[in-house]
Amino acid sequence: MEELEGYYFSAALSCTFLVSCFLFSLINRALREPYMDEIFHLPQAQRFCWGSLQWDPMITTLPGLYLVSVGIVKPASWIIGWSQHVVCSIGMLRFVNLLFSVGNFYLLYLLFCKLQQRNKAVSGIQRILSALTMAVFPTLYFFNFLYYTETGSVFFVLFAYVMCLYGNHKTSALLGFCGFMFRQTNIVWTVFCAGNVISQKLTEAWKIELQKKEEKLPSIKGPLSACKKILHFLFDYAMSFRNLSILIILTWPYILLIIIFIAFVVLNGGIVVGDKSNHEACMNFPQLFYFFTFTFFFSFPHLLSPAKIKTFLHLVWRHWGQFVVLTTVSLFLVWKFTYVHKYLLADNRHYTFYVWKRVFQRHEFVKYLLVPCYLFAGWSITDSLKSKSIFWNIMFFICLFTVTVPQKLLEFRYFILPYIIYRLNLPMPSLPKLLCELGFYMIINFITFYLFLHKTFQWPDNDSIQRFMW
Repeated sequence: MEELEGYYFSAALSCTFLVSCFLFSLINRALREPYMDEIFHLPQAQRFCWGSLQWDPMITTLPGLYLVSVGIVKPASWIIGWSQHVVCSIGMLRFVNLLFSVGNFYLLYLLFCKLQQRNKAVSGIQRILSALTMAVFPTLYFFNFLYYTETGSVFFVLFAYVMCLYGNHKTSALLGFCGFMFRQTNIVWTVFCAGNVISQKLTEAWKIELQKKEEKLPSIKGPLSACKKILHFLFDYAMSFRNLSILIILTWPYILLIIIFIAFVVLNGGIVVGDKSNHEACMNFPQLFYFFTFTFFFSFPHLLSPAKIKTFLHLVWRHWGQFVVLTTVSLFLVWKFTYVHKYLLADNRHYTFYVWKRVFQRHEFVKYLLVPCYLFAGWSITDSLKSKSIFWNIMFFICLFTVTVPQKLLEFRYFILPYIIYRLNLPMPSLPKLLCELGFYMIINFITFYLFLHKTFQWPDNDSIQRFMW
């Protein structure tokens, strides 16, 4: 079976690409004009393709998507002899993301192989199914067919993560720069790659420290005394010039990229280029709770079970004081730091509009009543990562906080990368759970594309056809 893994993977990749090509043709026949954010991205890419450097001031991201697109489609006009009108067409530019989706499938497979290589019980079928499942992850898969930055952004971040895990840190930082050129917030995943290296060194030093004291490594959900020990260890480790020198030597490519990012923010006057007024940063702490809910929904085969619920209730009973404190803090954060972007309330084409309208706007107290659900989802996610070291968990949740909380607008596509990183680092699920997850994703994708293609509508003051989407 394992000897045939390569053939099975090739078959899965080929079949997925063929299905994607079929969907691509359906969508392009139905959608011949730019839609949603494509009204900014497509004309800008076409200007680059035609040799003009004129920039649309409404675009908030750097030109990575347009530069890569031109680098892919332009050679077609030279090699195949296609006219400029064809190679710079809407269909050709959208097809670039379909090519990125093939790369994402392959990178996901490489990551599952690398991250699960120590687990000899994991089969090739499980690795292939996991890669297939993440490749058709609904929120990401939908944007493979439109000219958005999501698919290319995921490609370069995953590529950088692969290179980081294999120790090619210069290449990883260079790919991180490419990811940054697609979306500025991807700098957080450069920090994640650097943190991955640092967490490995800290874990090694921590184990040596504990062996000296003949103690056991405390779990991520350990008592307060364990947290004090860890903080004391981190302080002592950071005070060592030798330790810091080793970390700087290992991570200098990432540090250089972070310095470049800081210089960009200072010179640009913020992280956003173009239209800054509608993309202001704020401390929207409930975004973290929304991400927990989003992750719990899409990972329910791995996070929801009677045993999990029983364990959580038992922990609440045993540590009710801590639970009361967490609940109180969460209620305060929801009360004082819930921000609602005007786009969320105005644009009824996005699913988030209906989530907010039918859940959060149903009654003023709904957002507070959901706090216990947030805590259960957050605990389930944290508990599922207990196989990772405590330093990896600290690093991951810092990055998660940084990439979600400053966002004022609730958009599910902002959760794509943190969710993928989370899912990649889960212990390999059993085959039935993987099949359940894959089936669940396929049902959601079917519903999503059906609504997008067939349940169109029009606004009273606009003749354009509107469509539901993520």
